[in-house]
Amino acid sequence: MTSSPHLLLSAREIAAQIRCKAVSPVEVARVHLDRIERRNPKLNAFVDCQPEAVLAQAREAEKAILRGDGDKDELGPLHGVPLSIKSSIDVAGHLCEAGSRLRAGYIASEDAPLVARLRAAGAVILGVTNAPELLMAWETDNLLYGRTNNPWDLTRTAGGSSGGEAAAISAGLSAGGVGSDGGGSIREPAHFCGICGLKPTPGRIPSTGHFPKAGGPFALIGVVGPMARTVGDLQTLFEVMARWDDGDPSYAYGDPCIAPVGVSAGAREIHDAAVRAINIGFFEDDGRTPVTKETRSAVNRAASLLLSCGFRVEPFRPEGLERARQLWWEFFGRAGGMILRPILRGRESELSPLLREFRGWTDTEPVHSGESLLAAWLGRDEVREKILLQMRKYPVLICPVAAIPAFRHGEREWQVEGKTVRYLDAWSYCEWFNLLGFPAVVVPMGYSDEGLPIGVQIVGRPWQEEVVLAVAAKLEEARGPWLAPRLAG
Repeated sequence: MTSSPHLLLSAREIAAQIRCKAVSPVEVARVHLDRIERRNPKLNAFVDCQPEAVLAQAREAEKAILRGDGDKDELGPLHGVPLSIKSSIDVAGHLCEAGSRLRAGYIASEDAPLVARLRAAGAVILGVTNAPELLMAWETDNLLYGRTNNPWDLTRTAGGSSGGEAAAISAGLSAGGVGSDGGGSIREPAHFCGICGLKPTPGRIPSTGHFPKAGGPFALIGVVGPMARTVGDLQTLFEVMARWDDGDPSYAYGDPCIAPVGVSAGAREIHDAAVRAINIGFFEDDGRTPVTKETRSAVNRAASLLLSCGFRVEPFRPEGLERARQLWWEFFGRAGGMILRPILRGRESELSPLLREFRGWTDTEPVHSGESLLAAWLGRDEVREKILLQMRKYPVLICPVAAIPAFRHGEREWQVEGKTVRYLDAWSYCEWFNLLGFPAVVVPMGYSDEGLPIGVQIVGRPWQEEVVLAVAAKLEEARGPWLAPRLAG
């Protein structure tokens, strides 16, 4: 298996090479296991990789090729492709600790539905990746395994909470994988590590088998979704995983016969003319939290590239974003603190510094009453309606992912355009769309003066993942090939 050190093969390219027998699944698995052995000590991305189990899966995939199980087109779209899974999602026989000593040694007995679907599509599961304790941070560090480093600069974070996943994919340890996102936890690490990530509409990919469970208010904001080096790989992973499941609370919010939870054959290819007819709005900042000049440049570059591709692209920033940010904290911060409180009671001495920090923020908040939670819920519906009405004219938005690129380990505030940007404010560009339930894709679009990747966010209306992915694919094509960090060479 060969590829340029600066341009790793995509999952689709690996699958195509396996189908035409240019490379074997076992060879592909060995290449990735070798990368994990050599690079993971510096990155600390994987926390549980079982080489013999990986090779056993690869040998089974190879037997299917050698047997000629039907036509090669009958093989799954991910046949022999090595993938990784965030360690908060059940993978049979692997640790699912969510970075917490409170779950130390917990091994999943069965696959989460999304993992089972990936296996059915032929994927080889490499193992599980690092996360902050109980996923409550925008960086990845815990008392079980320590911190994950960014493959672009080891002195910086890979982000969180899907930081291990982003680092593994960026550095070529994995061809793609799955993270989760309740406040930017797929998109911010993708932005920090220079890869793509999709936060879907709640309910399109089942969160069944995820810990902590996305129940109650968290079902409105928390999702699982694909991460990869290309938009095409996001599309493939999305199509494989998208389908309702009875264990996903979001399934209960709509009739699956009406809401397009699965991916219909007709929806997979959106006509080029239909995509180009979509009005796209873009904005460089929210008027509250400033972004770096390179971030502004990345957003403007994305707008210019899509304009040159024939899209109608105009400046537009929806009203109501600040209200959405405030309401997001009512669910993620206040309600999240209430959900965690009984889990953590009496075990405070075992908590990681990052989780203690999160508790420090939430403990200053008054506990939700029935009235305050209801008011937040009604407020969420009101601001969602307001922004959806505005997006009738601009069904797709382009905006920053975060105020800054990957930060140095331990930093908590930054000077941007003469203003102090604090830790909890830097990711508000992601948080809005968790509160609103909108799908959003991150596409790498530039670099900082220090050579750190910068992504942009492409956002759509609920259930419009296919539209968002189609626009993202056009942008990626206009941008040019994906480049890997030096550590992947």
